[in-house]
Amino acid sequence: MHTLPQLKYAYDALEPFIDAKTMEIHHSKHHQAYVDNLNKLLDGHPDLQEMTVEELLMDVDTLPEDIKQGVINNGGGHANHTFFWELLSKEGDREPEGELMEMIVSSFDSFENFKKVFTEAATKRFGSGWAWLIRENGGLKVISTANQDSPIMNGQHALLGVDVWEHAYYLKYQNKRAEYLENFWNVINWRRVEEEFRK
Repeated sequence: MHTLPQLKYAYDALEPFIDAKTMEIHHSKHHQAYVDNLNKLLDGHPDLQEMTVEELLMDVDTLPEDIKQGVINNGGGHANHTFFWELLSKEGDREPEGELMEMIVSSFDSFENFKKVFTEAATKRFGSGWAWLIRENGGLKVISTANQDSPIMNGQHALLGVDVWEHAYYLKYQNKRAEYLENFWNVINWRRVEEEFRK
């Protein structure tokens, strides 16, 4: 049985960059719906109920056809959001350090250019989806995925991700996705990104 993870901070902890009402609805309504729908899809599949959401997404092509897309949508939504909450922090006013910063600079020429490439991928994602920083072939790469597709499905290791579904920002920013993304840089938990990088 999959469950909604508790946040390690209050809904208003990321103010003024991400507002409390958005955080509350995003976590307690949207993410909860992904968890509830995933559990319903797996009802009657005891073997699949034993698997973690990561295991389900890694083996998505082996799932029964009648639930496959539902698991991609809802399992992806559950996995993506669980990771996303961990990437946010009210102490997000720093830059990455050490080896991670070195690899960002070697992969993108500078930290500022990385921010530009990442923001551009998130801004240009048509409709709903995500932008990700992934580790690949000994370097770092920025990608974006549609809807709730997860890098896990392609065997990719994400270090950072940002949700660009409208429910992630619309109450505060309306249609101004670029402004939401600009403020996202103020709430990134780089310690968590560095931890993922060291794995």
